[in-house]
Amino acid sequence: MQTDNDTAVFFMRVALGIVFFPHGAQKVLGWFGGYGPRGTIQAFSQGMHIPPFITVLVILAEFAGAIMLMVGLFSRVAAFGIFCDMIGAILLVHHRFGFFMNWTGQKPGEGFEYHILVLALSLAIMIKGSGRWSIDRALVGGPSVSRVADVRVIRAA
Repeated sequence: MQTDNDTAVFFMRVALGIVFFPHGAQKVLGWFGGYGPRGTIQAFSQGMHIPPFITVLVILAEFAGAIMLMVGLFSRVAAFGIFCDMIGAILLVHHRFGFFMNWTGQKPGEGFEYHILVLALSLAIMIKGSGRWSIDRALVGGPSVSRVADVRVIRAA
């Protein structure tokens, strides 16, 4: 849970949480055109042959993980869940559609370029922790970031 006071990580984790919350809400609450938990488990089981236990893990990663990221609670664990979720999505679904998103609607599905961005954000959060303005930092703390060091880095660039 220890994390530094990095503002960039704050923006990474909150953005990732905001992006994933609607996906989780589709699966848990049936919002945004989703099926809710029962329908999601059935769809994953019948359509992709994913066992219910794995589907529940996906639901937890996308819903609880998104909330945990937004508030900065156990962000490394939440990011790991989303990381695993995206690896599974690439391997089970999106690899067959190539790299690019389906911007024109001419392919039968979406490529995996978005997933690579999510993997990179998740990995950064797993390495750095929750960063500034997080529950993790409030509970455990961590090393502070020196303002002098920030200025030196900016001047060196």
